[in-house]
Amino acid sequence: MTEPNSHPLLPEQNREPEFAAYVAIDWADKKHYWSLRLAGSKKIERGELDNTPEAVEAWVTELSARLEQRPLAVALEQRRGALVAMLSKYAPLHIYPVHPATLAKYREAWYPSGSKDDVKDADQLLEIVCQHRERLRRLDPDTTGMRLLQFRVEDRRQLVDQRTAISNRLTDLLKIYFPQILVWFPALDAPLVGELLKRWPSLQDLQKARPAAVEKFLRQHNYRHEEDIQQRIEQIRQAIPATDDEALLDSAQFKTRIYVQQMAVLRTAISELEKKIAELASRQADYAIFESLPGAGKALAPRLMAGIGSRRERFESAGELQCYAGIAPVKEASGNSQWVHIRWACSKFLRQSFHEWAACSIPQCAWAKDYYSRQRAKNKSHHTAVRALAFKWMRILYRCWKDRQPYREEVHLANLAKRAVNLSSLAKSVQMP
Repeated sequence: MTEPNSHPLLPEQNREPEFAAYVAIDWADKKHYWSLRLAGSKKIERGELDNTPEAVEAWVTELSARLEQRPLAVALEQRRGALVAMLSKYAPLHIYPVHPATLAKYREAWYPSGSKDDVKDADQLLEIVCQHRERLRRLDPDTTGMRLLQFRVEDRRQLVDQRTAISNRLTDLLKIYFPQILVWFPALDAPLVGELLKRWPSLQDLQKARPAAVEKFLRQHNYRHEEDIQQRIEQIRQAIPATDDEALLDSAQFKTRIYVQQMAVLRTAISELEKKIAELASRQADYAIFESLPGAGKALAPRLMAGIGSRRERFESAGELQCYAGIAPVKEASGNSQWVHIRWACSKFLRQSFHEWAACSIPQCAWAKDYYSRQRAKNKSHHTAVRALAFKWMRILYRCWKDRQPYREEVHLANLAKRAVNLSSLAKSVQMP
């Protein structure tokens, strides 16, 4: 049986080398199980590998010497992680990530009883990489700068999510013993609220403070209107404590101080990351393309650029990009029934990035606003209409990205007008006499 080692229809950058062997690794926290098959052979070799850099180094060195440094295809049930990081530094290894759901379904097809063990999983991965490699996307790292940007924007999102989670916990806590502050200062993640709670962690403490001290504090934190300051001081004076339970107050104030400190650390870290992201993004060759997108701005332009990357050979069509980002819907059909649903097997962060950008483009772009309005007029929900708009935007972005040209509104509007004229002419040409 011949191995499909090359794909003549793929561009030169995407064509894989002639592999000397195929390896599949079922990874684990302590020990990995691997299966190997030499090219042109049906014999499977198996073994174990400790999850340490030293063990991986010795294993790869021995394998590379045996295969005379020729290329090796490696299947992993991982796209990121400790093992991927350790293997990526070895040039002969070409990594093919396999989605966990793919392996689970493949296993279920051959072992409907539910039988499972690490050795069988490694063998199943080996069969997938040998027989169905054309359906896998090889892990081809981008430039160092672009990969760093990818890590940076994802790190920022994780920190923002952590800040939101802590803010929600603080909100729930304040509702119990100090609910007034949620009305007076709704933005709990603002420095003003954190400093106020550090100084006066309860309503009782705040009411004991001299009005002059409170006024000075508010002025130092950008309260400029005299009327607003006096109104807030009067509200503090008239407020009624939610509880006088000393045990509850002591416990709540302790946790409040912890949450406030955590949010301050996160706020500083996010601000520092945003500066690093802005500096790094501006140095990328494609930044002008993403900066030109309506509604992208300083926050979303780096996220979109990091999501697509700089390697043009990764996506041969806008459809591939739409599926990869999770914006393209999934159609299912059975018999006379068919239905369409959102794509779940995708990068949620990338899908969220394109979804947020499409929503931000609505007030910034006339045709986007019109398209969104027409979708809503068809009784589509807000998020469905935004995803439809994102689907349209991604076709435009793909063309700009491929041509290395910034987005120009007048060019797109001219194309829309030209297409409308062509469709009108076509309709007239097919009219019955």
